[in-house]
Amino acid sequence: SSFQNLPLLFVVLFSLYILTLMANTVIALIINSDNTLHTPMYFFLTQLSCLDICYLSVIVPKILENLMVGTISISKTGCAMQMFFFLFFGVAECFLLSAMSFDRYVAICYPLHYTIIMNSRVCKSLVAGTYICGTTVGLVHTSITFSLPFCGLAINHFFCEIQPLLELLCGNTSPSEIQVIVVAVFAIVGPFLLIIYSYICIISTILKMSSAESQQKAFSTCSSHLLVVTLFYGTASSMYLRPKSSYSASVDKLLSLSYTVVTPLLNPIIYSLRNEEMKGALRKRWRKIHFVQK
Repeated sequence: SSFQNLPLLFVVLFSLYILTLMANTVIALIINSDNTLHTPMYFFLTQLSCLDICYLSVIVPKILENLMVGTISISKTGCAMQMFFFLFFGVAECFLLSAMSFDRYVAICYPLHYTIIMNSRVCKSLVAGTYICGTTVGLVHTSITFSLPFCGLAINHFFCEIQPLLELLCGNTSPSEIQVIVVAVFAIVGPFLLIIYSYICIISTILKMSSAESQQKAFSTCSSHLLVVTLFYGTASSMYLRPKSSYSASVDKLLSLSYTVVTPLLNPIIYSLRNEEMKGALRKRWRKIHFVQK
């Protein structure tokens, strides 16, 4: 209810939402319009931008609506749908980041076979796999959670997050907590271990390179992805890979805000500022726009 007295929150959240939509849309449009960026790495980056837009749009518009009309409510069906799509896009992003690390692994460890291994069919299959995993986790987790009886109606959170909903379940919630841990291990730890393995191989290969310039170039192609992985997995793992006994509503709200609002905004900024090809494509597009205006 305190949100109703904070119009500043609406302005800040709305501004961040629009800025994030614009940043991710620009990234996707630049990649699609520039033939030099039609490579597997940028194909995955386009998917990441689309996922970030969808991920954010599952949560923020409903919060903005509640802030605008002065009521904080959501139907049970609406809550179930929000949880499903939140899990769907969140889990898909976990696996997509893993697919992106595999792409960097092949590019650096097997450069001569890169175009053969990372062909169009493989890239599309990896992306399809991320969406299948997201759909599976979303359906299973949401259906189990909402088949259980609820003893409360007020969620101590700004959207239908898993941990706050567990607080509303009647009786023994241990099976549900185990379910959350199992899902987290599958959706967070599994892809993260694949990323760790990829980067162990990548770093090992880079260190064997004779030229310092080659080493620096190889590291630079991975730095953006590593930053995004650290941001996303850092907050997500601290949120889900712990027992309910350590649950803190205020801390979890901050963590949720971080990976649902802040991370999707930072991802395109990280990739555009730390990537020379992307900066070159942005400059090229800006010059074309400027020339047309003249």
